[in-house]
Amino acid sequence: MNSRERVLTALRHEEPDRVPIDLGSMPSTGIMAIAYVKLKKYLGLKGGVVRVYDIGQQLAEPEKEILEMFNVDVISLTRTLEPCGPNSERWKKWRLPDGNECEVPTWFNPEPDGAGGWVIKDSQGRVVSKMPKDSLFFDSVYHPLEKLESIKVVEDYDWEGLKIKNDNYFMNLRKRAEYLYNNTAYAIHFFGAGGVHEWGQGLRGWSNWLLDLTFNKKLASLLLDRMIDVVMYNLKKYVDALKDYVQVIGFGDDLGIQTGPQVSPRVFKEMLKPYYTEMFQYVKKHSKMFVFLHSCGSIYELIPDLIDAGVDILNPVQISARNMEPWKLKKEFGKQVTFWGGGVDTQHVFYKKPEEVYEHVKNNILAFAPGGGYVFNQVHNIVANVPPENIVAAYKSAYENGHYPIAKV
Repeated sequence: MNSRERVLTALRHEEPDRVPIDLGSMPSTGIMAIAYVKLKKYLGLKGGVVRVYDIGQQLAEPEKEILEMFNVDVISLTRTLEPCGPNSERWKKWRLPDGNECEVPTWFNPEPDGAGGWVIKDSQGRVVSKMPKDSLFFDSVYHPLEKLESIKVVEDYDWEGLKIKNDNYFMNLRKRAEYLYNNTAYAIHFFGAGGVHEWGQGLRGWSNWLLDLTFNKKLASLLLDRMIDVVMYNLKKYVDALKDYVQVIGFGDDLGIQTGPQVSPRVFKEMLKPYYTEMFQYVKKHSKMFVFLHSCGSIYELIPDLIDAGVDILNPVQISARNMEPWKLKKEFGKQVTFWGGGVDTQHVFYKKPEEVYEHVKNNILAFAPGGGYVFNQVHNIVANVPPENIVAAYKSAYENGHYPIAKV
């Protein structure tokens, strides 16, 4: 059974030969570049390139040697370290916060903030993202619709400019998907198909958007209608371009916090669920791709509605959040949705002894894996200070303990 077959079998809620493994197929299943450098040194891997493809989270793209060493089964459609990816002219040298050399996109031109950190400005000179001194991430700080003097500001916003009308972009995506489909045995994951909740937070600011959804529903509905118009315009083109070659299409919207959903189940059902249903059902009607939703935090109370909307896969499965215990999730929803993640508690366990990490992964696989419907990954990205020996222990455990049949408890 090759990797693509293995992933597809698991997504059909059948048992493959072993649990599929992911590392870096999307920007919440990966590894920060600082941790990646340490991992390569620990493994004795010399040469190659540390390529930071996600500037905000400072994520490195795993190289082929790492994918093979960790028995990875799924890759991102937008990988650059492939013959079909962007060539070296689109990358330039930079240094990570710890001083190690890496490559970043040529468009990335941060400026010193005068206090030991960095800022990124847009074409109009506004600071849109910051990495303060001693920080390891770039955080977004600009919300274009944060202060609304009238509804006309929403109407006049450049929504049309956000629709991707460059047909060559989709043609190149299709060519890349076809190449990876025909020249690798990996399952292919395209992440970036859309979302509305995080976009609303980005436009209005976190607090404003949550208040809008609950107390200013007219404004929230107007914004959601404008956002879904853009999302669906682009999604239709993505589905048409990728449906013959891509197995998983990913959407991203963090709906939870540590203790529960960001909005009540009632507000979610009324204000957000119709838009998710429109997106997810379009994919199902027009392709065989599986719908992947990344949503951090405690989303237990929203899972029934997400399944009803059309979600096939949930990630990152934040098992340290309230009501997100592995056994509980598998028992209640394991036949209806695939859990993609939840393999290592990145808030606490990833910093313990390697043997503790190994056993932790083993126990989570025992919970999630029986009957299929599980893809191994840690909860969200591996951050900079995770010891490399613990990363190795986690992925070793996932492989060694992930072979079927897996004991049922």
